[in-house]
Amino acid sequence: MTPMDKAKKTLKDVFGYDRFRPGQERVIAATLTGRDVMAVMPTGAGKSLCYQIPALTLEGITLVVSPLISLMHDQVHALLQNGVRAAYLNSTLTPRQFTLALDNARRGVYKIIYVAPERLLTGAFLEFACNAQIAQVVVDEAHCVSQWGQDFRPGYLSIEPFIRRLPVRPRVSAFTATATKNVKEDIMRLLQLQNPYEVTTGFDRPNLYFEVRREKNRDQALMAFLREQKDKSGIVYCGTRKAVEEITRLLNENGIDAVGYHAGMPDEQRRQAQEDFVSDNAPVIVATNAFGMGIDKSNVSFVCHYQMPKDLESYYQEAGRAGRDGEDAVCCLLYHPQDVRLNTFLIEHSQEESELDEQTQQIVMERAKERLKQMTFYATTTGCLRAKILSYFGEAPKEPHCSNCSGCLAAAAERDVTREAGMIVACVLAMGGRYGKGTLIKVLLGEKDEKIRERQLHKLSSFGCLKNEREFHLRTLVDELIMDEVLELTDGQYPLVKPGPRAREALLGDEPVRVSFPKEEQQKTRRSRVRMKPAVDKKLLARLIELRRRIAEEQHVPPFIIFTNATLRDMAIKRPKTRSEMLCVDGVGENKMERYGLRFMLTIQKYEVERM
Repeated sequence: MTPMDKAKKTLKDVFGYDRFRPGQERVIAATLTGRDVMAVMPTGAGKSLCYQIPALTLEGITLVVSPLISLMHDQVHALLQNGVRAAYLNSTLTPRQFTLALDNARRGVYKIIYVAPERLLTGAFLEFACNAQIAQVVVDEAHCVSQWGQDFRPGYLSIEPFIRRLPVRPRVSAFTATATKNVKEDIMRLLQLQNPYEVTTGFDRPNLYFEVRREKNRDQALMAFLREQKDKSGIVYCGTRKAVEEITRLLNENGIDAVGYHAGMPDEQRRQAQEDFVSDNAPVIVATNAFGMGIDKSNVSFVCHYQMPKDLESYYQEAGRAGRDGEDAVCCLLYHPQDVRLNTFLIEHSQEESELDEQTQQIVMERAKERLKQMTFYATTTGCLRAKILSYFGEAPKEPHCSNCSGCLAAAAERDVTREAGMIVACVLAMGGRYGKGTLIKVLLGEKDEKIRERQLHKLSSFGCLKNEREFHLRTLVDELIMDEVLELTDGQYPLVKPGPRAREALLGDEPVRVSFPKEEQQKTRRSRVRMKPAVDKKLLARLIELRRRIAEEQHVPPFIIFTNATLRDMAIKRPKTRSEMLCVDGVGENKMERYGLRFMLTIQKYEVERM
């Protein structure tokens, strides 16, 4: 039997799947032939199987370097459910537990060991690794090694020195869900990957619906959104701890069972909140970005960003926690102009306690501000949201319109605004580039408030030159002109609007300017595609979900570790009556068949008898 034949058998027998997802087979084949791997695969694409299957096929131990405790915990529990010997080594273990786990590792008890990067160069672990047969070192969330990335972690810089210390260099595989070209090149350089097999499976997640809602009252917008997602499980992301606490209180006061999560909470309270969400005791969790990386909960039906993140990498990674089971899911961003000022402030103060030298801190800050600018364009300009995301990550969209985002589904009327663009540039010049977007809009509309009068802006010839336009349209037009480099924003907490490189062309009207203005009222409603799927008996599915919940409580594990929603849906469609039929359900392998198969088949049989 060839190594790939063994891999395919492992896929079916251990994990319960008949076929690989796109990209998985190529990555596994490269690893089994001894090559390093650089894989960029979106959340939900099945990255874990790309190194877990080789780990079970190769002789020796696979070390998985992971940044978060929650990721290690869930991955190890899921592997144990599938009958795979695995362990994690991190700060949650007592000294005695760590020593015991390391002793077991020395005796070859584990095939896969998850380890925090900070542990790699410690004496006890290094001694173990140098005397063990290490077949593979896997770097998960590999973008954390790069200063170009949004989650740079200095601890990741110890990975390459650790690999160098090993007597025999193992295969090295790097995996990430979000990496631009610069980040990808940085990963390969810093980890010293040798002739790596490179694969990017594509960033598109067709089952995700993307939308941006720009509304003055964000609390009302959030409540309206959550009413649309009634009885579904999801995450509400906030930019600050204070916002987490306020929004959690708001949801609870309005009858929504939600828990809060941020880094300032006591460890036990944070652990309990995560457990309540993962076990479906609380359908909604309100959190900062301290929550989520590596959380393997498969039935997240929505992710709502109450405040705009600092960059598209963070946004897409966090939004991508929805729909991991392949089911339709919604990713909503509630945008407000204040988000730009908040994020600028956070960026400028994020390096205050950094161990980096001053010059490097400045470089990291400038890169962060450029990423914020791209994030702001996503939230404020018209057009297909999916296309903007894919283009940012260097992938050409298959179609200019995806028909599954608020940008595409909003009824749009394209207008020639060449004249208006020239007038806006003239106004910016007259204002000397000393004011922000808010003041510019007021001058264009001819609004006289105290500050306008105090600064004598009402005496400009441009004052009120576009008074017949709607404020919403003017904001859209200004954002489009910034995107097209006709105008530009300065850095800082309060960005100023200045003429851009193409300002002269717009002022002279040399190039026609056309913009699509979506209708405001259609920003508030989602019209999703109807995706063709086999019909499922919802009552039967509800019974299977209830059985899964009871088993999860018995086993003291999250429900999705027993079976994912996608597996239960497939089970409800196929209604297996025999062992061989149950093994044909996606996600049911030999181990889970032995542990749970009979109970689920009896539940299906009882349901069908009751219906007769």
